[in-house]
Amino acid sequence: MSALRSITFAYRAREDRVLAAVNLGQAEAWSCWLTRRLSLAVLERAAHFLATTSPLAQRAAPDQRHEVAAFERDAALATTAQALSATPTDALSPSAASAELADRLTITQQGQDFRFELTGDRGGGAMGMVLRPELQRILRMLEGEVIKASWMNVIAASAPVAQEGARKPARH
Repeated sequence: MSALRSITFAYRAREDRVLAAVNLGQAEAWSCWLTRRLSLAVLERAAHFLATTSPLAQRAAPDQRHEVAAFERDAALATTAQALSATPTDALSPSAASAELADRLTITQQGQDFRFELTGDRGGGAMGMVLRPELQRILRMLEGEVIKASWMNVIAASAPVAQEGARKPARH
């Protein structure tokens, strides 16, 4: 299993999957394909997981926890912005050719850190310990590719959000 040092996500319309390239250009490079089902499940569960494991959100009043979690996410994205770099599209081609199908993506809290583990269907994988802001960044990068794929409509359709001030429909 490769030690996770860097990760890049890229949606590929031809496969209708997201490529996760780990340690691109390094000896321990590994890659896998994330399906729509796996990507959406991870994003859906990760938001709740991060909110419930946030020490800051836990100290907030229950009706304000969502806003505190959103603030924490925005702060994490701002602090990790310098770590981002553009990945040339042609650099991903070799990774795509050798990519496994992702079997599992697991995120577990270990103290203040998080264990981020990807496992492929052929036994490959990558694992790394990441800080909360880094995990927030990784999930935001995946979410960006899911949005490019137009898969977010599935989440929006399955979980309607009541808008503030919106009138409830009358039922007869």
